[in-house]
Amino acid sequence: MIDAADGRLPYPVWLATGALDRLGAVAHEAAPAHRYAVVTDAGVAPHHLPRALAALAGAGAAADPLVVEIPAGEQHKTRAWWAAVTDRLLDAGCGRDTTIVALGGGVVGDLAGFVAATFLRGVPVLQVPTTLLAMVDASVGGKTGVDTPAGKNLVGAFHPPRAVLIDPAVLATLPLAELRAGAAEVVKHGVIADADYLGAVELLLPGVLVPDREGGDARAAPAPGPADILGRVVARSVAIKAAVVAADEREGGMRRILNFGHTIGHAVEQVSGYALRHGEAVAIGMALEARAAELAGVARPGVAARVEQVLRALGLPVRRPVELAAESVLAATRGDKKARGGQVEYALPTDVGEMAAAGGRWSVPLDDAVVRAVLALPAAG
Repeated sequence: MIDAADGRLPYPVWLATGALDRLGAVAHEAAPAHRYAVVTDAGVAPHHLPRALAALAGAGAAADPLVVEIPAGEQHKTRAWWAAVTDRLLDAGCGRDTTIVALGGGVVGDLAGFVAATFLRGVPVLQVPTTLLAMVDASVGGKTGVDTPAGKNLVGAFHPPRAVLIDPAVLATLPLAELRAGAAEVVKHGVIADADYLGAVELLLPGVLVPDREGGDARAAPAPGPADILGRVVARSVAIKAAVVAADEREGGMRRILNFGHTIGHAVEQVSGYALRHGEAVAIGMALEARAAELAGVARPGVAARVEQVLRALGLPVRRPVELAAESVLAATRGDKKARGGQVEYALPTDVGEMAAAGGRWSVPLDDAVVRAVLALPAAG
């Protein structure tokens, strides 16, 4: 178990190579149940479901695990799929003595967590992330939810997991594009809290995020020690996020700094019809919001260039795709759940490793003119 924010989180975070094989023991200790229901998706199941089920066989449950598989992709993180998963649990006779196991990336974690928060008014959930993005971000913090046509994560609940189980070895099955997308949240943690960590990420991760020599379906390359590097990155990112969450569990103040890059990022992702991966959209959001912070006089000069430098080093985008109209993106920001009093608020850096406190609000309203200016930067073709 890693020391997540000096133990201030109300649940353990287990991080170790091979940890997936300990799922049964962790489940039995953290969330013993009559039955376990594993929610996963079609992309994850072939790689990791057999190991998860074998591990759960030793959890002491009276009934065999139920498997509920959803299609892969953000477009399936909806109220319709929340209903479908919930109905599947009801049809299988699951009761309040059920524990849900979220085995997958951020979509699975958010959806399964929301099911757990609402099923029979709440049952336990174990988060077992299988993507870099989910390991460093979505699995820790207790936010759950689904998307709506009006925007991302607009329907949800705070529902902390009973435990988080992270096995960095499973990242070997992750396509390169997904691994890179997850690195965006790693960059975010450096920008909001730890300049030295951002420098380490810039130094270490490009050597892992390289295509294999055969091309095609590129995956994490067998560079020297990639699993160890990723494990170290995950551990530090989890510690940063855990410290922030422990200080502000329900996002009343400081936790808002975790939204850096997500206001424009969510808008870009939504307007793309979720063709952009979440991490890709957040990378664009961070680059543009850092530019906006400089234009608004919030950030010191050079912060945006530093953010962009690291994102580019990791192969991540930093500009609005040309096919996404700037006005459409701006309009989508207004539907963001962080808007207050009709104004859209942004979590903005003042420097690398330091965020604008804004009098304890930790979010800053920006004029549309500033946002238009950064959206007008030369778009990516």
